Amino acid sequence: MIIRILPLFLALCLSAVAGVVPQPKSKPDAASKILSVVRVNATGQVYDFVRPWAKKPPVTKRGLGTLIEGGRLLVTAELVANHTFIELEKAATAEKSSAEVERVDYECNLAILKPADPAFLEGMKPLALDSGARVGDRATILQLEPNGEIAQTLGTVTSISVGGYPLDNMGLLLFRLSAPMQQRDGSFTLPAVRDGKLLGLLMRYDARSQTADIISTPVIAHFLKEAAKPSYGGFARAGLAFASTRDPQLRRYIGLNAAGGVYVTEVMKGGAADKAGLKKADVILAVDGHAVDQDGNYEDPGWGRIAFSHLSNTIFHPGDTVPFRIFREGNILEIPVKLEARDRSKIISESYVVDRAPRYVILGGVVFMELSRPYLQEWGGEWMKNAPQRLVFLDAFQNELPKDRGKIVFISQILPTPDTLGYDELDNLVVAKVNGKEIRCLDDVVAAAKSPVDGFQKIELDEDPGLIFLDAAAIEANRDALMRKYSLPALQRL
Repeated sequence: MIIRILPLFLALCLSAVAGVVPQPKSKPDAASKILSVVRVNATGQVYDFVRPWAKKPPVTKRGLGTLIEGGRLLVTAELVANHTFIELEKAATAEKSSAEVERVDYECNLAILKPADPAFLEGMKPLALDSGARVGDRATILQLEPNGEIAQTLGTVTSISVGGYPLDNMGLLLFRLSAPMQQRDGSFTLPAVRDGKLLGLLMRYDARSQTADIISTPVIAHFLKEAAKPSYGGFARAGLAFASTRDPQLRRYIGLNAAGGVYVTEVMKGGAADKAGLKKADVILAVDGHAVDQDGNYEDPGWGRIAFSHLSNTIFHPGDTVPFRIFREGNILEIPVKLEARDRSKIISESYVVDRAPRYVILGGVVFMELSRPYLQEWGGEWMKNAPQRLVFLDAFQNELPKDRGKIVFISQILPTPDTLGYDELDNLVVAKVNGKEIRCLDDVVAAAKSPVDGFQKIELDEDPGLIFLDAAAIEANRDALMRKYSLPALQRL
């Protein structure tokens, strides 16, 4: 028996060496056949909000750009934030081209890149958007190996819900994937594909739980539709906050007999809901004919039970009118709400300041700034606890301030100079008036400083010590010395 088997074994060995016997192969994923991604190397510099006249050291970020229709590349906005130069690179050939940002929206964390040389993308295949993902579907996250090969990590869609996006914490639809990823080339923008179509872009990954948050295709589709318009409209907001009506005591108190509905706790002054006539204590029963449950969800035919804000900010666009059915003091009303994007110029404390320099004014060594969250975030990951609590409070509850409050101007620090002796330890104090004039923005500081009171710049503060005085003539005389001592390019940036 051994003698009869041996020749057969030798024949199989020889044929394997010669390549006659085919080896078993795993079925390739559709993603391995597409040439739709390129490396994106973005160099950028963030402004220093502690020293607003300066920038922090440059940082290079690397990610992947996904080719879409029209010879453009889709990336996350985080990848190109505060960029000074963007380079595209074909991983396999190392061929390079510069690129520019054609459109960016930091609320939805998306940007479109346009190569300087359109021929750079020739031979590549644009990816269509996948519109049929469901919980439980399998998807592949693409990365690049150092040698240019596409690395594929298979994941499972575990949830589809409305969640906060990074910079503005705006609630938009996102997919959550469970995937055991490894650190590879490209950490800021990674495409996820399903059956050869783009499922979304990875924007967060938690290595401990092995979960990835993916910018969903409905959000991408909304962004691309707005980006194709001459004037970009962005994402609308209804401009209201609400609470659950699960408490039976609350439902009895307001006389609500309907099964669902959410209780309006706040209507943003000047927002879409405010202009339409919605009020605090209204109960939202339905939006665009979709019944709203006690937690603010509706049954979406594609995505299941999700927050009704998906209708107002993603399904519909700025300028669209959406009917809200509400319960008010025992009556059912239909109120049409004309949606609009948030007017960022009216925001008291901005949640992000990107691609532009922070404003500041320096008067005799006193540094004035306008409150923003990036300033507070200079205190690190636990800024809500470690940053000046008065400023954190004003940022958190800015919607409760008067509509005409304007910006919150404060003294961020005092540079030691002969003009500021005795004031060196003062910082992070809100400014009420300068020379008797109310301050609602930094432009007011500049205008007020032109009219000293009895030869002094009189600065009134909301907190102790209440008042500080600066010699106006000395400030002007020491102007150049101040700029030289602290290497200031200018004493104001407006």
